[in-house]
Amino acid sequence: MKVTTLGFDADDTLWENERFFKLTEERFTELLVDFAEPEHLHERLLAAERRNLKIYGFGIKGFTLSMVETAIEVTEERVPAHVIEQILSAGREMHAHPVETLPYVRETLEQLAPDYRMVLITKGDLFDQERKLAASGLGELFDAVEIVSDKMAATYTRIFSETGDDPACAMMIGNSLKSDIVPAIEAGSWGVHIPHELAWDLEHADEPAEAEYFRKLKNVGEVPALLREISQPA
Repeated sequence: MKVTTLGFDADDTLWENERFFKLTEERFTELLVDFAEPEHLHERLLAAERRNLKIYGFGIKGFTLSMVETAIEVTEERVPAHVIEQILSAGREMHAHPVETLPYVRETLEQLAPDYRMVLITKGDLFDQERKLAASGLGELFDAVEIVSDKMAATYTRIFSETGDDPACAMMIGNSLKSDIVPAIEAGSWGVHIPHELAWDLEHADEPAEAEYFRKLKNVGEVPALLREISQPA
């Protein structure tokens, strides 16, 4: 079926995101260098993030609270108050960081917007995702914006049924195999993977290389050519 709706992930697909988490984790590691080795601290923080996803969800707030929790654990409740303050300060700085769009994003979205129904589909904290979208200047290029708590096959089925013609007429484009690609394909849509050089450990999934509607591109700028390719008669 002809693709009429394009879904785009936001973080690390349209703009930088994971880089700021990595930089903040490095700062966190430096703050606790006297209490834990970096690799051990990373493992403890990742475990805290995994535990807290169902409570705090995705995003900076949950990450900041997980850092505080990890600091308390690895110091056996002896973490100095000034360290907690610096962790909280690092979280606030992440919220204030300028949005940096990735290469080819704006020109590609402007090229596609007249011919397709454009939907931004992102997960995370509502306030922060709205802030980043506004700061990116890309909002006017989308017909709909969906900020969800998680991304599953049912999520794409609902969104592409409500905002598009049908999931089978939709293509989801994103950097996360686990959140953007695999569940979109399960919903009957195309899944186009554009890997980012940095990936969160909790977003790992196997590549669905054998799936008929799976494609892998180097950057967003290659999407128009892919759409022309798949629209050609067999």
